[in-house]
Amino acid sequence: MIHSELDAAGVQGEKLRAAYQRCRALNAAHGKTFFLATRLLSPRQRPAVHALYGFARRADDVLDEFDDRTTDERAAELQLLADALFARLVQNRLAGDDPVLDAVVDTARNYQLDWHLFDDFLASMRMDLSITDYPDRAALDRYMYGSAEVIGLQMLPVLGTVVPREEAAPHAAALGKAFQLTNFLRDIDEDLTRGRVYLPADELAAHGVDRELLLWCQRHRRTDPRLRSALIEQHARTRTIYAHAELGIPMLHPHSRPCIRAALTLYSEILDRIEEINYEVFSERATVSNVRRLQVASRGLVNSWRARARRGEV
Repeated sequence: MIHSELDAAGVQGEKLRAAYQRCRALNAAHGKTFFLATRLLSPRQRPAVHALYGFARRADDVLDEFDDRTTDERAAELQLLADALFARLVQNRLAGDDPVLDAVVDTARNYQLDWHLFDDFLASMRMDLSITDYPDRAALDRYMYGSAEVIGLQMLPVLGTVVPREEAAPHAAALGKAFQLTNFLRDIDEDLTRGRVYLPADELAAHGVDRELLLWCQRHRRTDPRLRSALIEQHARTRTIYAHAELGIPMLHPHSRPCIRAALTLYSEILDRIEEINYEVFSERATVSNVRRLQVASRGLVNSWRARARRGEV
């Protein structure tokens, strides 16, 4: 399957093909819901999406792997990654031996992705090295632009649009933001273990919630009523962002719509699961069942096949 995808995308050369295969393996191993959704794209689109995921995962692993590296060591490693990408993408010179960079640079050139999208992403990754709390929504939004919205903007040229790209861009950015906010709600426990809180402090404080209460909830594996009230509000905000993102799906190329529809459906259903467990996010992880994933994917596969068949791409 992977070889047919690489052939369809015009990826040539043993080393470059191996690089894309590496990114695909990262996506399959760590981004199960996202990887399932990418199966609904045309074969020629998939390698580029895997490359973008692979690079994001590469940077995320520098920050979030549980090991004994110091903050300074992680900062140095992230800077090396940024320098190597800049050298390749902007200066057109080889720097280091990293198959993930081989693939993502090839994708960036094929789809004319600007350096600033990667630079903004890396800037937000650097914030994770030193910032553990966000005082208000504006501060969190600045972080999420680089960490989530630019991912949607990077994906947009790969997906294609039937309207001017700048018209679809706000909706693509909103989808990346909605996905990340969903993760923040689901992963409060895990993030707190890393010392981070990704919810605006002032909005939590309006419900009587601070870091001390969050730590109490974590120790006792239960959600205090004040926190539940705050999470209900955050949940509703995230739903609003999904609604804005969904308006952009008809703006995409028809053969990309089933993939994004499936991804939006599955990720937004994590919010349903959080609600169903009554926001007990410290005692249970909200997930979408494999059966449900397959139901959504199967429906999307049929729609994807029909869209490609109408254009003679099957």
